[in-house]
Amino acid sequence: MTIRLGGIIAGLAITAVLVLWSLVPGFMNFAFGPAPEQQPSYAFYEHGGGPEGGFSFDGPLGTWDVAQLQRGYQVYKEVCSACHSLKFVAFRNLRQLSYTEAEVDAEAKSWTVPGIDPNTGENTTRPGNPTDHFPMPYPNAIAAAAANNNAIPPDLSLITKARHDGSNYVYDLLTGYGEPDAAKAAKVGFETPAGLHFNKHFPNVNIAMAPPLAIDGQVTYADGTEATIPQMATDVAAFLTWTAEPSLVERKQTGWFVLGFLLFATALAFLSYKQIWAGMKPKKK
Repeated sequence: MTIRLGGIIAGLAITAVLVLWSLVPGFMNFAFGPAPEQQPSYAFYEHGGGPEGGFSFDGPLGTWDVAQLQRGYQVYKEVCSACHSLKFVAFRNLRQLSYTEAEVDAEAKSWTVPGIDPNTGENTTRPGNPTDHFPMPYPNAIAAAAANNNAIPPDLSLITKARHDGSNYVYDLLTGYGEPDAAKAAKVGFETPAGLHFNKHFPNVNIAMAPPLAIDGQVTYADGTEATIPQMATDVAAFLTWTAEPSLVERKQTGWFVLGFLLFATALAFLSYKQIWAGMKPKKK
């Protein structure tokens, strides 16, 4: 009886605590207004979902669209490289995008990389070599923050692995800029803070990065493809997926060979079992 009464009291106490806890946020909002994370910006967030039709490398049978990767590299070079590094990628890796050795060598030389003066030992710059990695756009983090509204642009080498659903994340981010619905913003009292930019696909819809892809035709593609904002966003998202996972397609192809081998081995083991034990009669129960 005592144990049962103690259990009832404990249950009532836990229930009372949970009820009081649920009332605390409402009381705080009533007394002090909504907390910063509860401001109406969430009402403007929209889940993007990536480009229409997806990417060529999606799914178990996905493959690289090499022409798309080359266009994506062009977008990175002409737009993104002004602020974002690609420090884990070397120029020689571009050979995987069907560039010739001469083209890779010429491409490397078109970039300026840090170097050391062989006579004085002082820091200097020089044309890149195929073995060099892509250079950093800023000398240090302080300079990067000073040039970007106190926000340090992230390195893009592994960005699609560092973000959930990374390829679609990059595409959605690049195509999510615009202005919030004026009537809706006025109704809930929402406005983009000074120095930030509205992006409906960014979690809190306010982002320090200005729109990188501002207008159609911002990049003139070498293959003549029309450079709309969605097209450029798709291409650079594909390129950044390759920089993060250059063996993605090969890994998928290897997986099919492994599955095929396992199926063959399973069938072989079953047939061997049937052959070896064919003359053995099961024991009667």
